[in-house]
Amino acid sequence: MSTTLYGGVSGRRVTVRDLAAAKERGERWPMLTAYDAMTARVFDEAGIPVLLVGDSAAMVVYGYDSTLPVTVDELLPLTSAVVRGSRRALVVADLPFGSYQASPAQALETAARFMKEAGAHAVKLEGGRRVLPQVEALVAAGVPVMAHLGLTPQSVNVLGGYRVQGRGQAGDELMADAKDLERAGAFAVVLECVPADLAERVTTSLSIPTIGIGAGAATDAQVLVWQDLMGLTPQPAKFVKRYGDLGADLGRAARAFASDVTSGAFPTAGHAYG
Repeated sequence: MSTTLYGGVSGRRVTVRDLAAAKERGERWPMLTAYDAMTARVFDEAGIPVLLVGDSAAMVVYGYDSTLPVTVDELLPLTSAVVRGSRRALVVADLPFGSYQASPAQALETAARFMKEAGAHAVKLEGGRRVLPQVEALVAAGVPVMAHLGLTPQSVNVLGGYRVQGRGQAGDELMADAKDLERAGAFAVVLECVPADLAERVTTSLSIPTIGIGAGAATDAQVLVWQDLMGLTPQPAKFVKRYGDLGADLGRAARAFASDVTSGAFPTAGHAYG
């Protein structure tokens, strides 16, 4: 495999060992969400090494107002599609709210479904010390675990909304959580909406990669929801940089199609069968 994680040409999937090696080299890398085969293929061919089938699908696919309602049965087919649509990327499946918090046994049962039924290569779960037994059980069973600290959307009601996390003493607690998750066997940790200086300290303190989203520039990787990246989200968060305006493009195409249909300009003889 190419020693470059991003864009490297390979005849195999990216693995958690490749991510660890990138950390050792000091190489930064991108991660994007994906929820269908066609988008996964585009991102995979673009060289994105990790694709996350996020529980953000609750909003961007299913139209819920938070991540809380989405179920395992709703995320499994999306994960399967992303796995089928990609050939190189490591595909990480989010464990949705209520599918792992009760016990390590519940977490293992859920993770096993994502790996056996959908073909996921790893799973992601939210929380710090309270989910250490789950992380340890999953890793012991051979399930790679990506952790998630800071703004954990599944806990938004406890956190009091979508707010920056980790300021003041809470930053020390987050640091302790990150180190505990590393010791428990997590192969990476997402840091969402935390102060940039805290994210930098966590990144320096850990031997596993950190993945930032609204956590400044010092993390080992960056992740965005692809609909945010491409301008489909009406009011994206402060940390989002738009790299396209797909919403406007789709609207223009739909209006052009409608105009051609109503005027009779489409279809032409070239679009018909004799």
